[in-house]
Amino acid sequence: MKKTIIAFLVLGAFTGGYLIRPQNVIPLDEQKKWSKLALIFQQIEENYVDTVNAEELIENTLPYLTEILDPHSLYIPAADMADANESIEGNFEGIGIVFNMSADTVAVTNVVAGGPSARAGIQPGDRIITVNDSVIAGRKIPQNTVVKMLRGKRGSRVTLGVARHEEEPLVQVLIVRDKIPVKSVDAAFMLDARTGFIKISKFSRTTHKEFIAAIEQLQENGMENLILDLRGNTGGLLDQAFQVANEFLDSGNMIVYTEGRARPRYEYRATSHGSCRHIRLAVLIDEGSASASEIVAGAIQDNDRGAIVGRRSFGKGLVQEPVMFSDHSGLRLSVARYYTPTGRSIQKPYRKNSYRDYENELYERFLHGEMYATDSSKFTGQQYLTPKGKVVYGGGGIMPDLFVPDDTSGNNNYTRTLSRRNLIYRYVQQFTDRRRAALNSIHTLDELQAYFSKTKPELPFREYAAAQNVTATDEQWAASRELIAVSLLAYIGRNTPLEDNAFYAITARIDPTVQAALRLF
Repeated sequence: MKKTIIAFLVLGAFTGGYLIRPQNVIPLDEQKKWSKLALIFQQIEENYVDTVNAEELIENTLPYLTEILDPHSLYIPAADMADANESIEGNFEGIGIVFNMSADTVAVTNVVAGGPSARAGIQPGDRIITVNDSVIAGRKIPQNTVVKMLRGKRGSRVTLGVARHEEEPLVQVLIVRDKIPVKSVDAAFMLDARTGFIKISKFSRTTHKEFIAAIEQLQENGMENLILDLRGNTGGLLDQAFQVANEFLDSGNMIVYTEGRARPRYEYRATSHGSCRHIRLAVLIDEGSASASEIVAGAIQDNDRGAIVGRRSFGKGLVQEPVMFSDHSGLRLSVARYYTPTGRSIQKPYRKNSYRDYENELYERFLHGEMYATDSSKFTGQQYLTPKGKVVYGGGGIMPDLFVPDDTSGNNNYTRTLSRRNLIYRYVQQFTDRRRAALNSIHTLDELQAYFSKTKPELPFREYAAAQNVTATDEQWAASRELIAVSLLAYIGRNTPLEDNAFYAITARIDPTVQAALRLF
């Protein structure tokens, strides 16, 4: 018994795996509720069994801390801040090329006009084999790693080893990096004699300026109707979304309002008679349309200004306020919610500490069939009335006025195999390499269509795929032929100076959401 007591006193008592020893009680300042967190870090740094990198511990803890608040509050380490700001600032620093990685090789598809690569002589079709002294071709280097190698501070230099056609040896090209503008209006063109099309991919610092330039160009071409494509637009800056919506509304019309526990209600109303008030409007949305794009769609719908076409939007309606720290890290903290003019919260429901469930919500839409059939039972939130008496639904996201299901026609085992093998893009790359000079001379959609009518690039594709041991039955080919042909022409068009104008003009032919919007006019 005596030995047992001595052992207890020497070793301490273990209960549930924890060593119980007398400790000083650390007082907590009840007036400073966060003092416990600081004290925990202090105890770890001073007493933990192993050496701890305090800075690393804090940096690893902060993202989790914000994640358990809501799905959109975010801590951004200093190392990631520049990348986080690029998409909304409207420019980044780099060499100014558009590329794809085909067969483990960086292939230049387009060069930013007037940018560093254009000034240095880089051409569409070039293959980048080396960056400085590092070989990047044939090494299965991830694309984001290649991007980091090519980007750099303005004024810094990089030497590229470029394979051009069949020329040997490699062409060595010295490029001085510079600021590269990032477009947010991807495409603007006339779909027919009266209907324009504008695709906005995000709301950055330059979006409204780009949008007005596109509107003026299309109005010169006789535009009376507009299809504004916000599908896949993940949002961006509120002021840019406000200014775009402002162009379609009368002075005084509500665009959006915000309200939070520590933020009183603040209303954003149209400030002038918009330049696009008399244009007939259809706005395209889908499950990838979030935040700022939902603000625009909600303002148009709730003011009875135009038709919303597509599928229910993402439902991101929390307002993040940026907080910057002296070490260049930052916090984007949710401080309020967005509400549409009728009073609907854009934010879809979420549970705290359930980030994974929130991320899987779109997948749940697929499982429940929402992508393929409209079902008002999924929108059980409160009903609201627009000024003209139209019923709109709360519950998160923007419910379209005209539902268009996800289009799976043409998809079969053959097309899935083509996708896995990347054969459409590889065929396009070969086609464009052989005809680079001719493609570079195309500057209008009419010229592109005339070129396709003459060359018919889609016709040899079935034989090309078969030569790669990917064959189709006659039934599979009949079902997927139109989809494949349009994909080929669209990607070839993207390799001309028309870039995304060509891509979206061609895919619009079989895009059911675009066609549904056209029928409204």
